[in-house]
Order: sequence, then structure tokens, then C-alpha cells
Amino acid sequence: TATTSVMNANLLLFKTVIAGDGWGELAVPVILAAPETSVVFIGAFLTIVFGVLNLIVAVVVDQFAEARERDVLNLAEELDYDMRTDRIRLKKMFDRIDKDGEGQLSLEQLIRGARNDAELHSRLKVMDIDEGDLNELFHMIDVDGSGTIELEEFIRPLSRWVHEPRFFD
Repeated sequence: TATTSVMNANLLLFKTVIAGDGWGELAVPVILAAPETSVVFIGAFLTIVFGVLNLIVAVVVDQFAEARERDVLNLAEELDYDMRTDRIRLKKMFDRIDKDGEGQLSLEQLIRGARNDAELHSRLKVMDIDEGDLNELFHMIDVDGSGTIELEEFIRPLSRWVHEPRFFD
């Protein structure tokens, strides 16, 4: 009897593929006796299906939101770690360039360091600063105007320019 009419065939298809076989034990005889009740049964079934689907989507979205939050925290920790290690590398670089050990660099020492220290040279290259720009860079980071740059004057701008995002108009 399931395939004697288009209505019965559709009902069989809906029962077995979409709703599951158990659904048909109650709904199919009622729908066959009064076809207008199919609207109620199908409406109720779709409401339940979409309700469950909505719950599943909410759980998945919540899990991804938590994962993203953890990812942001991990990224912040990594960035903090990178900045600390970068400060250590910059201090070692400063000490290598400061041959006389005075704790400050003159413009000549900075230029010599840019020529001879491969790490400083590559950092300046990444920042797109050539030897001609070193004079301007030196005066920009010599914030106290002493004619020399101390360790903190050296570390702060070189670390910030590499790690902080830059926006252009």
C-alpha cells in the first residue's frame, strides 16, 4: 500500500528517509485517514528537527568561540614571549656594538655596528633603513638629545617597530 498513490509514496519517502521508521507507526495511519493532518505532523516534525539543529549549531558555535578565545590568549602570550626574547637579543646586540662598554652608543658606533653586525644590519634592512637613514634614526631615538643613545633608547624603538602593526593612509 505504500506505493499505491503519489501521496502514499511521498509519505513512505518522508517516513523512511527524513523522519525515521518509528515516526510512521502513529503518523502514517492518521495521515492516511485524514490527509489534512499531514500539515500538523509535518509542521511538528520540522519544528522539532529545526529546534534540535539549532541546539547543535549553538553548541558548535560556542565551542569555536571558546577555542578562538583560547587562541587569542595563546597568541598574546606568544607575542609577549617574543617581545621579551627580542629585548634580550637587542641588549646583546647593543653590547656587541658598544665596544668600549660605556653603556651608550654614538652615531659613529651605530653606523659601524650597522655595517659589521649582521643581526643589526638585517633588522635595519627589514625596517627599510639604509645607511643614509641611520643619521635620522639616531636622532629620532636619541630622545634626550645627549648625542648618544643608551640601552633603553636603543631597545624600545627597535623592538616596537618590528612588533607593532603599522597602518598607512
